[in-house]
Amino acid sequence: MLLTCGNKILDVTQPQVMGILNITPESRYGGGFTRINDDVLRRAEHMVNEGAAIIDIGGESTRPGAMPVPLQEELERVIPVIAAIKKQFPTLLLSIDTRKTEVMQTALAAGVDIINDVNALQAEGALSLLADSQAAVCLMHMQGEPQTMQTAPHYEEDVVTEVKTFLAQRVQACLAAGIAKERLMIDPGFGFGKALTHNARLLKHLGALKALNVPILAGLSRKIMIEAALHLPVEQRLYASLALAVLAVSKGAAIIRTHDVKPTLEAIRMTSRVLAED
Repeated sequence: MLLTCGNKILDVTQPQVMGILNITPESRYGGGFTRINDDVLRRAEHMVNEGAAIIDIGGESTRPGAMPVPLQEELERVIPVIAAIKKQFPTLLLSIDTRKTEVMQTALAAGVDIINDVNALQAEGALSLLADSQAAVCLMHMQGEPQTMQTAPHYEEDVVTEVKTFLAQRVQACLAAGIAKERLMIDPGFGFGKALTHNARLLKHLGALKALNVPILAGLSRKIMIEAALHLPVEQRLYASLALAVLAVSKGAAIIRTHDVKPTLEAIRMTSRVLAED
């Protein structure tokens, strides 16, 4: 399966890694940056050298309880970073993690290849903006808003069915707007309005999403679900994150979004190699 990102193509017939670059002081891990500086560029270079196929740049934390960031502040955080990394690594796939249409538009003009939207292009103008571009899109499921989504997540029916139905509807909305299927991927949104039991069931049955015939992205790195299950602080969640990444790939995930590029890439490529045997 191939993902079309403008004039670049990502081969996802074997699993790929999306490295996380948070320009958000609120982030609990792998962040703390607030502006473009040498540390940001070193972090990006480190992830590239470790094998990241995509770097996902975010200027607004969407972790549980996070507060919204004003538009201008988000732009000031991410646009200089996009420009600097694009200059240093012109062939690298760059993704912007945002739910604001204005940030998407400015980031596209700055040269990003992928829009990674926790709101699945539901903001006003987002669908038409992406239809007029050639960028790839990641559509994510989120129940509620980051400030309150983990307060008491509840699903009327099975979480797998609800997530699949929502993502199928958003894929169809994109197709109807003129966004080619080859530009789409989906993310079930682990930890976004989901309790541990929801996350576990969703991962166990992740293969159900393969019926949508677009690449599946899984973001499980150091998530709070690990704290809920193992009572580990964020700094001690690497091994559990690797286990979840392996499980995700075994269930059909094509892209793993992670803070820890090298160990994750090694784990999922080994998993893929074994799964390729008859």
